Amino acid sequence: AESSWPMYQRIRSSLSILPTPRYVLGTEAMRRLRRSSMLVSGMKGLGVEIAKNLVLAGVGRLTLHDPSPTCWMDLASQFFLAEEDIGQNRAKASLPHLAQLNSSVCLDAHDGPLAEIELQAFQVVVLTDSTLEEQLQVGSLCHKLGVHFVVASTRGLVGQLFCDFGKEFTIYEPSEGSPGILTVLEENGHCFQDGDRAVFSGIEGMTELNDGDPRPVRVLGELPTLWIGDTAAFSPYLRSGTITKVKKPQTRSYVSSPAREQNEAGKRARCLHQAFQALHKFQAQTGRLPRPWDLGDANELVVLARGLEPLQGDHGEKGNEALDEALVKEFAMTCTGDLSPVSSVIGGIAAQEMLKAASGKFTPLDQWLYFDALECLPEDGQDCRYDGQIAVFGADFQKKLGEQNYFLVGAGAIGCELLKTFAMVGLGAGPGGGITVTDMDTVELSNLSRQFLFRSQDLNVTAALAVKDMNPALRVTAHTNELGPDTEHVYGEDFFSSLDGVACALDTFEARQYVSERCIHSLKPMLESGTQGIQGEAAIFVPFLTQPYSMPPEDAIETAYPICTLRYFPSTIEHTLQWALNEFEGLFRLPAETINRYLQEPDFLKRMEGPQALNCLRTASTSFLHPPQCWRDCVAWAQSHWQHCFHDSISHLLQVYPPDKVDEEGVPFWSGARRCPQPLDFDLSSDAHLDYILAAANLYAKTHRLAGSQDRDGLRGMLQASPALASVFAGDRQLEEASAERDPAHLQALLSALERWPGTSLEPQLFEKDEDGHFHMDFVVAASNLRAKNYGIPLADRRKSKKIAGRIIPAIASTTAVVAGLMGLELYKAVMGHRRLSSYRHSSLHLDGPHLARWAPSAASVQQYRDMKWTAWDRLTVTAPAPGQPEMTLKDLLSYLQVSLAPPHLPALGHRSNSPCLCTSP
Repeated sequence: AESSWPMYQRIRSSLSILPTPRYVLGTEAMRRLRRSSMLVSGMKGLGVEIAKNLVLAGVGRLTLHDPSPTCWMDLASQFFLAEEDIGQNRAKASLPHLAQLNSSVCLDAHDGPLAEIELQAFQVVVLTDSTLEEQLQVGSLCHKLGVHFVVASTRGLVGQLFCDFGKEFTIYEPSEGSPGILTVLEENGHCFQDGDRAVFSGIEGMTELNDGDPRPVRVLGELPTLWIGDTAAFSPYLRSGTITKVKKPQTRSYVSSPAREQNEAGKRARCLHQAFQALHKFQAQTGRLPRPWDLGDANELVVLARGLEPLQGDHGEKGNEALDEALVKEFAMTCTGDLSPVSSVIGGIAAQEMLKAASGKFTPLDQWLYFDALECLPEDGQDCRYDGQIAVFGADFQKKLGEQNYFLVGAGAIGCELLKTFAMVGLGAGPGGGITVTDMDTVELSNLSRQFLFRSQDLNVTAALAVKDMNPALRVTAHTNELGPDTEHVYGEDFFSSLDGVACALDTFEARQYVSERCIHSLKPMLESGTQGIQGEAAIFVPFLTQPYSMPPEDAIETAYPICTLRYFPSTIEHTLQWALNEFEGLFRLPAETINRYLQEPDFLKRMEGPQALNCLRTASTSFLHPPQCWRDCVAWAQSHWQHCFHDSISHLLQVYPPDKVDEEGVPFWSGARRCPQPLDFDLSSDAHLDYILAAANLYAKTHRLAGSQDRDGLRGMLQASPALASVFAGDRQLEEASAERDPAHLQALLSALERWPGTSLEPQLFEKDEDGHFHMDFVVAASNLRAKNYGIPLADRRKSKKIAGRIIPAIASTTAVVAGLMGLELYKAVMGHRRLSSYRHSSLHLDGPHLARWAPSAASVQQYRDMKWTAWDRLTVTAPAPGQPEMTLKDLLSYLQVSLAPPHLPALGHRSNSPCLCTSP
């Protein structure tokens, strides 16, 4: 096993708390998780999927339980087992690989029975490969001991989940003049309902509301107006303030029996519940599962299902609903199979339910969930690692999977899960097949908590395809190119023509649109996905069947903040963080890049227009007017900039717009979203003030290739001994901000100063949110919070600031696992060549419910002109004229279109254009 898993033998660096799950779950929920103890019983594909997600989430202790040895069929979905593990205990063989995902999780293995003494040591227990007798026995013990109990099971294309969190389970969901009347000034109103509770902060005037206990609110009328109780005795309200909704804890009661009748679910779920119960009886009677596609065994399972208590209808009446025997028969014929995508879907949801049980965050499942993807089935002897998949789809389809050539764009969180799925199903692992993957990004610290292929030693190293170790037959070609117009010489028409499909795991709409347009042009199916925290989506776009991918409307895409808001009128911590990021770029990157370019091209400024050159010079002047010579000079510059940003500029703004300024109608200027600022006075005893000086001085020193210092006491002593340390920069700042900015004399003065530059290149600082110890985030957090203090905005701690400033898209392993599993199911259909639109599914996932919606995609829209019809997928090919024949004229082309263009009968991917695509070929 060691020789087969070289990437997993390197021990991951200790991460006491994984960053990204905390962004999703919150600090308190993560603390509860770190104290939790869980057991996963059954280490086949489903069990290892659950365990992987729990380890990446950062639970405290996890025990793997399985008394059975590895067999060939396990390899169809168990990505931490290899052929050489056959015969070894599954839990013990999986343990080393799971341990390397997160060294802060205490992991052990157990292969004995699960008696009461063992169960009472855990907070949450899940059974993934168990008989009904085991489920009832262990479930009853857990209910008695107060241990949260979960049953998860996958059979072929069907999955089952059951939760029992005890008699009283508390759900914690922390959110985020006229007396008692409050108007919320938000463009989209507010999210409050009668009976909700709220806390207040940052209010000027009516300070009695700030940081108090949660207060009940009541919605008044249709306007964004809330009643918040009697405030007659409070001081008058002046301006500003933040209201935060506080979610009320809920208590829920659960029953303990996994065999209980399904009353609340739909008919399909009730029939699948009967099918699982009948399957347990079949196994008890025969000692085996039904044989794949064996009609006799399938009929026997239908008979057993009929023999159970009659189905209950939607209102609980027994016997008023017929059993869907065709559904039970399909289940019976495929239930021996073990499919990696289904394990990913059920494993991701099950892991999230276990995290809910331990943390009290989000609403748990109401006991039962059934999932099936039987629409994946076709429309019309020797041991093998794909036996579990062949049991469902057959050997011919397995061969076809191996011959596929797919292109995976993006190897981040979802991309890693997809690579695992490709390895398990054998995509591109046969003769003539292969997978090409490209990702230009480097591995960041936040990547490590939401996927399982990278290790801490891979930080700042392009993603290695460790997934090939999961299936040595996999043919993978790794690139580090960005897919776009600049790389069309690499990914041109010949490249796309050689593909069978494209999987898209990108994080921008523009990039997805580009991939979609390439797929449309080459008529290739495209799998697309995205996640954000506990939400996810998966979609497929098939030539000539579905409507192509299209970007959301512009008003649904986040836009940049107005400059005037960032510079003068911030009202949220997001504004101050963006301002701090702009400061970082303008102080430590752009000046250095300007000076370096000047040293290489001394005349580049002369080629610019006057205002453009002046702006460029003013940006760089912080470095060249008085370049620092030592650490003391850097500290002086940092103190001068502190004074400018947080005192002088605010004082100047208040001179222009005094606190009591009103407009022509008598409305105060500083009202609504505008917060009236207050200048800060530098305080040497304030850690926040010193944090800024320390970070800014070190970054300035590094930009000028000087030695910095982390000695806070030494810095405090230096500032205390020389209060006027920053005075040398006063004249420079006046020059930088001279009112005659566009005066040629001012431009010439800056050019003359630059010409005196000693000639040494600078070191531009490229912002990196994970560069702990290099003062990047230290500066941004300090600058943002000082700016927030200026404007009375609630401060943000380092974690929240890092999430916003680093533009971290909250993601957790359980969500990416489910989304990748859903994409894997659509992959089956695309490879199989399904031609019915109703066979395909788009999916939307919310794991907080949990809620999983799946629906057939929209058909490709048909355009019509007179008797001509076409979709975005259709192509008109015009052949070149024979030698000696004239070129086709526009009139000839129009005549040809009128009589020759047939209705669409080719498959196609979406395109923004509604007109047919015309292309010529020789």
